[in-house]
Amino acid sequence: MEVIRSFFTKIKAIFQLIGTQLSTFTNRTLYKLTSLFTGRKKADAMFHSYRTKKRSIREWWADTVDVNSRFYRPVMILWKTALYGFLTIAIYIFCVETNFLWLMGSMPSVEDLQNPKVAQSSEIYTADGVMIGKFYTENRTPVTAKMISPNLVKALIATEDVRFYKHSGIDYKAMASVAIGIVTGATDRGGGSTITQQLAKKLFKTRRSGARGVLGYVPGFGTLIYKTKEWLTAIKLERNFTKEEILTMYFNTVDYGNNTYGINTAAQSYFSKSPDSLNVQESAVLVGLQKATTTYNPVRNMKRSLERRNVVIGQMQKYGYLTAKQADSISALPIELKTKFETPYDGNANYFKNAVVDFVKKWGDENGYDLYTDGLKIYTTIDSQMQEDAEEAMTQKMKQLQRVFEDHWRNQNPWVDEQGKEITDFLPTVVKRTSKYRSLAAKFPNNPDSVNYYLNKKDTMTVYDWKNSGEMKKYWSSMDSLDYYKRILRAGMMAMNPQTGQIKAWVGGLDYNYFKYDAVKQGKRQPGSTFKSFVYTTAIDDSTYNMNPCDQIVDKPFEKIYEEDGEEKIWRPRNATGVFSYANMTLRRALAQSINSVTAQLTDQVGADNVARYAKKMGITTPLKGVPSIGLGPFDVSLYDMVAAYSVFVNNGTYTQPILVTKIEDFNGKVIEEFQPEHHEAIRPESAFLMVQMLKAGVEEPGGTSGSIRWRFNVATDRGNQLGGKTGTTSNNSDGWFMCITRDLVVGAWVGGDDRSIHFRTTNLGEGAKTALPIVGSFLEKVYKDKLLEPGPFPKPSFKISKDYNCPTLYAPSESDSLGIGSDSTPAKRNEEDDFLIGPPPIPLDTGKRN
Repeated sequence: MEVIRSFFTKIKAIFQLIGTQLSTFTNRTLYKLTSLFTGRKKADAMFHSYRTKKRSIREWWADTVDVNSRFYRPVMILWKTALYGFLTIAIYIFCVETNFLWLMGSMPSVEDLQNPKVAQSSEIYTADGVMIGKFYTENRTPVTAKMISPNLVKALIATEDVRFYKHSGIDYKAMASVAIGIVTGATDRGGGSTITQQLAKKLFKTRRSGARGVLGYVPGFGTLIYKTKEWLTAIKLERNFTKEEILTMYFNTVDYGNNTYGINTAAQSYFSKSPDSLNVQESAVLVGLQKATTTYNPVRNMKRSLERRNVVIGQMQKYGYLTAKQADSISALPIELKTKFETPYDGNANYFKNAVVDFVKKWGDENGYDLYTDGLKIYTTIDSQMQEDAEEAMTQKMKQLQRVFEDHWRNQNPWVDEQGKEITDFLPTVVKRTSKYRSLAAKFPNNPDSVNYYLNKKDTMTVYDWKNSGEMKKYWSSMDSLDYYKRILRAGMMAMNPQTGQIKAWVGGLDYNYFKYDAVKQGKRQPGSTFKSFVYTTAIDDSTYNMNPCDQIVDKPFEKIYEEDGEEKIWRPRNATGVFSYANMTLRRALAQSINSVTAQLTDQVGADNVARYAKKMGITTPLKGVPSIGLGPFDVSLYDMVAAYSVFVNNGTYTQPILVTKIEDFNGKVIEEFQPEHHEAIRPESAFLMVQMLKAGVEEPGGTSGSIRWRFNVATDRGNQLGGKTGTTSNNSDGWFMCITRDLVVGAWVGGDDRSIHFRTTNLGEGAKTALPIVGSFLEKVYKDKLLEPGPFPKPSFKISKDYNCPTLYAPSESDSLGIGSDSTPAKRNEEDDFLIGPPPIPLDTGKRN
């Protein structure tokens, strides 16, 4: 005992010595600082007065208090303990609030408390107000207090914080109960955290690593510090918000599992209801779920969820929210789920949504907004019904075309070289460009047999079912899957209002879940004879040539000697039939019938570089070279650019940049920004009018390559509706195109194989008029049937037309000529492959051919 007493005496002496030294140091420091500001005389007087008063107080204390009393020492210890304890707590709270010397970590600011921010889903709407997608890190759409069922509030309070309306953020009785439970070992006394504390933790992430200071990493201190932060934040929340507001924020903040955040999303996801419609048992399920979103998830573990639900119902009975009879009857009911979990790519317009996401992310980076957390409302240009019609047209016509393609090749492989011979090493070569192969090759760098083994190892997989436009289960290997997907033709379609630039429909592929690659903007293919329109535009609009649709050129062989990469070459384009008529042809008829020889001669006259310049002015953004064959479309372009460029004809020569988004609002509905397309004059208005007449000839005149749209589809031409069109087909029928103009819409479509070596063997099946045109025709038929647009003629020009365009018939083509196509002898190019397991590869490079 003496040893212990001696030890504490020494410790006391050490602390007294330290205290004396600190006091002396402090007094000297204060004296010197005071001297600097007041001078030594005044400092001496001040400190003399201080010492005199201190001595007087001590004398008064000695005269008043009996320091020798037996109670003096215990009382002083109590007072000092209380005083020093209070000071210690005050200093600790100060350090927590201010993050003194970065010891405690950050606390939410006043602004954070007044404007608490939670991650909210951004919503994408069509032009006619239909929501087509939500993008988020946390799928959350907040609701107001009126949208929260009273059953939810009762279940939450009974389960989590029965004295919620009586405390001011901290429930001291609950904390005392927890302390007693820890001491006695009673684990059923509940938790000490209030609803407000839980909100503080969820809303401001007080336990995240970024909110931990230096002491937060010391064992034991971390828990004390973050609990203190929750207490302090809870008190501030109670001061700034009403109880109803706190409950609303809580319900909007909570995670309900399965990537559902907030009560609105949870109610919709689990029960397909709005949160104000939830009954007692449904409310109890969702409140019970908050204890452990995996353990008590009704989708993953119905039995545990039911048990937890009944615990919540028992709590509601215990605290008077339910009678015993009600609780018993409700507890006997099963959980009836009606799940509907959202993903960003639910519904249609998925390729379009992806383009919108790219646009908004770029805009957000420039303007300080986050698509995934800021709860933006994004209003787009597409029409929901037109988009539905476009997707239906694509599905129907591609299903028919795929069946024809399968019958055409039967049991043969459709990948062939330029001579029509099967490429025997096609699949082994293609698979080496996939991510599956790359990952296996990295895992087995010196063991190709292992790579081959896993590529051919069979397993159950879900694949796209083109016959039913859905999905099917197959027991296949990766090589089997590659073989299957390579046989499926791909397609894209886009429709745009030529005056406003608003995109009204966008279908980038067959099914976004299986083919992620977008054939509208991301994909680029050779446009074939659809590019001829730029040649004729150059001839008509360029003041040097100033031609008109009735000018004539003889359909005859053409030869051009030119130099490319230092090598002399000769280009001799041929017509589809392999023969030339040697007849005079008007430019109007030559374009309508897609005569290659006339296009080649016209390109030579106006200059290939000039054609490339005009194409750029009209909206083509991909690289072009002034080669003799440019008019037959040997360079890759996107469908997006082609639709925009053809819109120049209908818009009086003005190029209008396509737009996807009209405006963006914040989560409160305030407009942040509105978007207008850029415009510039690309060609003269008269030239645009004349090109419309020439494209109309492709639909209306005998032998026009686009004429089948009139008799195959009900596009109301008998009611005065006018259309113009241009087909395009590239070498070996690898790509089929169709560009269509109406007074209200410009529509373009592309169809082709995943690789340019995959195609029909005959032009009769593979030309653009047979592959791409039916998609556009079916789409327009649906649009007019649904009365989304009224058919009608192109508007009459408001300006004088100085050139003749009503040309006399100089040449009556035979039936074989009307079906014939031109050809481009430019060598074919191979494409780069992408991963067939994720989505289709990049659309291959290609060579233009014809119509």
